[in-house]
Amino acid sequence: MSTKHLAGAAGLLVLATMAGCATHTTPTTFNRSEVGRAQSVEWGVVEAVRQVTIQNDSRGVGTATGAVLGGIAGSTIGGSSRANAAGAVAGAVAGGAAGNAMSRSARAGVEVTVRLDQSGRTIAVTQDGQPNDFRVGDRVQVASDGVTTRVTR
Repeated sequence: MSTKHLAGAAGLLVLATMAGCATHTTPTTFNRSEVGRAQSVEWGVVEAVRQVTIQNDSRGVGTATGAVLGGIAGSTIGGSSRANAAGAVAGAVAGGAAGNAMSRSARAGVEVTVRLDQSGRTIAVTQDGQPNDFRVGDRVQVASDGVTTRVTR
């Protein structure tokens, strides 16, 4: 196998890995699409805090992306059309399995229940974080753009 083919296969595998990674939004991290979007802000008091597990939505995108990129990378391996076809199949299977595993990952999160000052409503917001990020009785800010809601101290 030539160095050119090996470099191409390695590059495609890196892309497959990156495609399966999800964006994690913390109280201090914003996605590009959220920048410049107006948010309504209310103040409130933390009523409860609990640790939760946040699991990525499994929509098959990671599996499909991994399979396609793995198939392309695998097809560059070998010196004949039969070897290229076998490499494509093996690459698609391996890439699909890797993409599926990455898209199903889970991470620690926190559910913060807040009693809002202005309306008196009680809301629960789940976000990345740890239970010790907030304490019952903390005065917090709740910011929401109608899609994403964050609780910060």
